[in-house]
Amino acid sequence: MGADAAAGVATALRALGDPLRLRMLSLVATSPTGEACVCDIATVADVSQPTVSHHLKVLKDAGVLTSERRGTWVHYRVADAYTAAVPVLLEGFAAAAVEAAPGGHAPSGLTDVDATLDRVADDLAARFPDLSASVVLRTVRESYTALARRSTVRTHLVVNTERFARQRLDDLVAAGTDEVDTRPRVLFVCVANAGRSQLAAALVRHHAGDAVVVRSAGSAPAGDVHPGVRPLLADLGAVDAFPKPLTDDAVRAADVVITMGCGDTCPVLPGKRYEDWVVGDPALASPEGTEAIRDELDRRVRALLADLLPDHPHP
Repeated sequence: MGADAAAGVATALRALGDPLRLRMLSLVATSPTGEACVCDIATVADVSQPTVSHHLKVLKDAGVLTSERRGTWVHYRVADAYTAAVPVLLEGFAAAAVEAAPGGHAPSGLTDVDATLDRVADDLAARFPDLSASVVLRTVRESYTALARRSTVRTHLVVNTERFARQRLDDLVAAGTDEVDTRPRVLFVCVANAGRSQLAAALVRHHAGDAVVVRSAGSAPAGDVHPGVRPLLADLGAVDAFPKPLTDDAVRAADVVITMGCGDTCPVLPGKRYEDWVVGDPALASPEGTEAIRDELDRRVRALLADLLPDHPHP
């Protein structure tokens, strides 16, 4: 480790070198929304408001947290530069420290969030009354496990679990019924679901809005979206993108399945329209190359939409 890097790490570790600050950081990092109001953070210990403010200022000055005032309250979230490092600290280092303590054990895994997943399942069960509660709960738990196995950013894990489970339940309903919804359903599949398929799905939403039901997935999903792709997704309004594993239900529910570099790992079902788009991988491209890949995908997406929605106005 170089001297500058060591100095930066030491500054962050000094800011985290207080049990109360670590608990505050944990509350922010594990919030389902990825942020926490100062009014909630103040509940982690019986201390005065000035003390809470002091500790939050230390974390902000070290660059670990950022804040935004909305009306009466200030909301805090983990700074972008630390979104990968903080989960490692809270889940890896903390677990090891507990394990090393006399008589300690490191709680980890699905059982830690059982109550939260039960609440997610209850909410989704109300949205999918035609599915049994057991199917909904199993889908939520499977979705959490699939994302937790690969995700490198845990601050939004519960939120992403709800989104992924909701998509899976929607696909399950669509695949198993004569659906009244006649909108075309398009599934984009690449290996990591971290670049090409994410961009393609975002472009469909950008151009077609709700006129098309679009999904993206990966045969071997990455832990997070490629950093070079995130600004392009943000320009398209896709600020909450995250890699998702490919499921059979997503394929069954799709009218069109478009693969990009994943070979024969995608299930082939009769009656589906399949296309393979030969498009470069943003993970191997320069910023200019990534923009060129976006432009190529945009051309292909426009042609696809012109075919699927001939009466829909196209830019």
